[in-house]
Amino acid sequence: MALSAAFSARQLTSVSGRHWVGAPIATTQQAFGDVTVIRKQTLQFVSILGRRTISTQNITFFFSKFSAPAKLVFHKTSRQSTSQKLKLPYKDLELRQASSATMPSPSTASEMCMHTSGTLDPVWVHKEPYSNFPQFPPLDHDIETEICIIGAGIAGISTAYELIKRGKRVVMIEARDVLAGETGRTSGHLTNDLDDGYLEIAKKHGEQGAKIAAQSHAWARDHIGDIAKELGIDCEYRRLPAYDVSQYPVGDEKHDQELKELKEEAEYQAKLGIETRFDPNLTVKGWTGGVNQRGGLVAENQATFHPTKYLSGLLAWLKKQPNFQCYTRTRAISVSEKGISLLGLGEKSALIETEAGNTIKAEHAVEATCVPLQKLSVITQLSFYRSYCIAVRVPRNSIEDCLLYDDADAYKYTRLTACDAEHDYLVVGGCDHKVGQQSSPTTAPFAELETWTRERFPQATTVDYTWSGQIFEPTDFMAFIGKNQGCERIYIVTGDSGDGLTHGVLAGRLIADEIDGVENPWAALYSPKRLGSIVQSLPSMVANDLQVNLQYKRLFKSDITDIEDLKPGCGGVLNPTLSKPVAVYKDENGKVHKYSAFCPHLKGVVCWNEAEKSFDCPVHGSRFSKEGVCIIGPAKVGLSPADEAGKAHQEAAVSA
Repeated sequence: MALSAAFSARQLTSVSGRHWVGAPIATTQQAFGDVTVIRKQTLQFVSILGRRTISTQNITFFFSKFSAPAKLVFHKTSRQSTSQKLKLPYKDLELRQASSATMPSPSTASEMCMHTSGTLDPVWVHKEPYSNFPQFPPLDHDIETEICIIGAGIAGISTAYELIKRGKRVVMIEARDVLAGETGRTSGHLTNDLDDGYLEIAKKHGEQGAKIAAQSHAWARDHIGDIAKELGIDCEYRRLPAYDVSQYPVGDEKHDQELKELKEEAEYQAKLGIETRFDPNLTVKGWTGGVNQRGGLVAENQATFHPTKYLSGLLAWLKKQPNFQCYTRTRAISVSEKGISLLGLGEKSALIETEAGNTIKAEHAVEATCVPLQKLSVITQLSFYRSYCIAVRVPRNSIEDCLLYDDADAYKYTRLTACDAEHDYLVVGGCDHKVGQQSSPTTAPFAELETWTRERFPQATTVDYTWSGQIFEPTDFMAFIGKNQGCERIYIVTGDSGDGLTHGVLAGRLIADEIDGVENPWAALYSPKRLGSIVQSLPSMVANDLQVNLQYKRLFKSDITDIEDLKPGCGGVLNPTLSKPVAVYKDENGKVHKYSAFCPHLKGVVCWNEAEKSFDCPVHGSRFSKEGVCIIGPAKVGLSPADEAGKAHQEAAVSA
């Protein structure tokens, strides 16, 4: 039996369960375990970000020695643009198009946790691989500066930009690599059509507060475009409409009810000055599937962009500025105020201590870390969610370029980004759930998103990227930006509420103004010291805290009964005595690595996230890589190794 397939520059994933890493092969024929290769041109075996992948360029393959009597021959031929999937008796071989110009740079599996907060790559690496990001050294000495920013995501970078433009001296530090946090795992929407809805926002903050939210997020949305234009950053920034539609098809009475609610929201947004209208006949170009949809809210002049292209460009500009320094792989474990200030006498400063033992003394410190480095305080006013995304290849210009949201509670959202000359990527997200509290495997949302997409957009072809990110939802919908509670010199940025990109850019202006002593009319809405809206939210805060405390029940549970039950590449929590839970990871080679399953923050017991190969804490959302490295706070450090293999695994990841 023989099968032939046209092949050019493609990736062949998961062949015979092996992992190849290497340089070009010099011989014309060579066997690799179950695979024999006959070459006509250069062949490279590379590890793409920890996946089993073979990268090729116009070659002929001959595969043999499979467990079933079948052979697969790839003949040199002209380039084909469509992806294929060949199902053979022994295995599925998935072929994905990938040119050398757009493929991410090779990385080992142990490096992944330093590049991003998961093992699944977001679509942004398709055009902007991690190797394109500006590189910075770790901090290895004590320093002093005017302002220290902790965190190199959109909030930290935007704050650095605003401060540098005002002539300040800035040091920025990042625990891993730049853009390794949630910014790099966003879906890239830029809008003041906020997730929570202005009718709900007004219930917490009044009409004036809702108006300020609309104005400030519009400024942030537009400011990104202004900066990209000024600095010449090619980041796909463009203006486009946003559509909010019903989750139900035409003819369902729930569809009519949701349209009524969307009409009320549109009318209120228009009252606030947002360029919004309700269109009962709204249809989306390309939505031609079996789910009939019509009508919805239209918010004009919204925007989108390529987030890591933009921020990589902004970092490149910052790197050239003489009053800016950045240090990566420099984890802050303590931020405190020193000195005394009383009745106008004396002065305080901020002291940042790093995991390596170095200190940074600054006049001001900004914690742009998604979650502040503290035990509780504003953390009790947040809920922590995972949100999922897929990038589906679609024919270019077959779907309208817009931001699209349905009206479900765990709503779906879409946008387009560039793929190649013949295709766009349709980015589809949603299926949110609280961290570590999912009712089904964390891989299930990807299937749900794909089904949702194909039911509405039948032109969808292959799903080339799947990933997830984290959302920090404040109880009153607005982010916390400004001086931390009880502090004079320490500022925080947290609580993105699903609008982290505009919140992050907005943070740059608000914090720079506060440091400069400039009164900002938007500041009170976002102040971490606000009370009115928080008091109104006390019932939901209490309910959330009760639900959070219930997660400590995991102390009396065990996810696995025997390490032998774990498949290679999987993890779980073993708790035979119901008192000393151990987080166990079995690597691809079958080697076992053990860590304490207690989250260092407040001793919640972590659980295994199969999709992202991480250990997640269901209490306050801290996450740890499969090596136990902390990738999302509020935990400040990683899981404690419980054996020598775990210790070596963790050290290798951090030093990679």
